[in-house]
Amino acid sequence: MGQTPIQIEGDERGGACVFVCEHASNAMPAPWGDLGLNEAQRAAHIAWDPGALGVARALAAQLDAPLAAACQSRLIYDLNRPPHHAGAMPARSETFDIPGNQDLSAQDRLTRTDAIYLPFHAELRALIARRLARGTVPVLVTVHSFTPVYFGQSRTVELGVIHDADPALACAVLEEALEQTGLDTRLNEPYSAADGVTHTLALQATPMGLPHVMLELRNDLIADEASQSAMAATLAPVLRAAIARLSHQAGEAA
Repeated sequence: MGQTPIQIEGDERGGACVFVCEHASNAMPAPWGDLGLNEAQRAAHIAWDPGALGVARALAAQLDAPLAAACQSRLIYDLNRPPHHAGAMPARSETFDIPGNQDLSAQDRLTRTDAIYLPFHAELRALIARRLARGTVPVLVTVHSFTPVYFGQSRTVELGVIHDADPALACAVLEEALEQTGLDTRLNEPYSAADGVTHTLALQATPMGLPHVMLELRNDLIADEASQSAMAATLAPVLRAAIARLSHQAGEAA
């Protein structure tokens, strides 16, 4: 039904990370349609994470890592939310009503879950499992963007570093970002696991004890291809150093 829910790039790459971009696209393919939204609304942050895919793709290339990306709008199904969560198929996003998500029946929700959520996370799990089978413990990195103004409030944070149960990699990324970049970087801002935004990490990383981190970038900093490439060039050494730091700490503890 509709187009494939997931695109995996660079499956053959052998780097330490697996990158995920759950809100990569604002596409609204058949049979879902435009959900009653106009063109401007479909281009807005409510429909996707602007700039996130470009950064994730560039980071994956620089770190020789695969990338799993969504192929449809988060408004059809938000792949970073479980099926019972209201935000999985939101009737309202920030100040916008989503007409096509009003009064969804249980069967409507099941149809979208079967078509989008289940295959996406099955393919991602398989990508991770193949690496584990080859003796590699991958580092799961999800890449998101957030709007500079939310419910009328300005946000000054530029890079949010978020974790699920294990804070180790996120703390290492925070320290490296503060040392290496001029970005206003904060732990668990503008969101945290308490806001329900770490579902992919909780589902795919935490059960197997994988190092993980969620990167949230303010979208005005990654508004075009040049700025996305520049941000990836800034963050790639941060991730390398953070992973190395974590590996060194694990070696000392062994």
